[in-house]
Amino acid sequence: MIRRETADDHRDVREVHTRAFGDSDRVPGLVEALRVAEAAWAPMSFVAVVDDQVVGHVLLSATRLDAPRRIVDVLSLSPLGVVPEFQRRGIGTQLIAHALQAADSQGVPLVFLEGSPHYYGTRGFEGAGAVGFRSPSLRIPEAAFQVARLSAHEPWMTGTFVYSEAFWAFDCVGLRDPEA
Repeated sequence: MIRRETADDHRDVREVHTRAFGDSDRVPGLVEALRVAEAAWAPMSFVAVVDDQVVGHVLLSATRLDAPRRIVDVLSLSPLGVVPEFQRRGIGTQLIAHALQAADSQGVPLVFLEGSPHYYGTRGFEGAGAVGFRSPSLRIPEAAFQVARLSAHEPWMTGTFVYSEAFWAFDCVGLRDPEA
């Protein structure tokens, strides 16, 4: 079952991301910061529940597109996490579909993410660079920079994607070179 996250789920969501990403601070900290960040749109946060246990989570948070005409409020789908023992069962796919439907119903024109084109490319996303968008960081591999164009998207909405401050503060943009 997919449902909106409640305050009672926060501890479980932290555990989902800690286990899914193997990191107890960075991704869970990002989620906590995005929940309370001032933004054009309130975050949309959904959990997947199996037998009364939260096993997955997805968060949509407000970001911006620096388009030639004007700044456009858009969303970022990040993070998406499923606990390891429930991966490869379609839970992530269901969370993505639910999130995109919720964004579309709110009139959001675009949803951006960084991730595997093989995974997200079959779930409503396409290479953002190929359709007129610029990445916010040189550290994001071109294939990983992806967008879902929703019903409210208009052809003039192209330009540079801009992450909210929390993504930068938690170093959750692009890949770091450990040799640098």
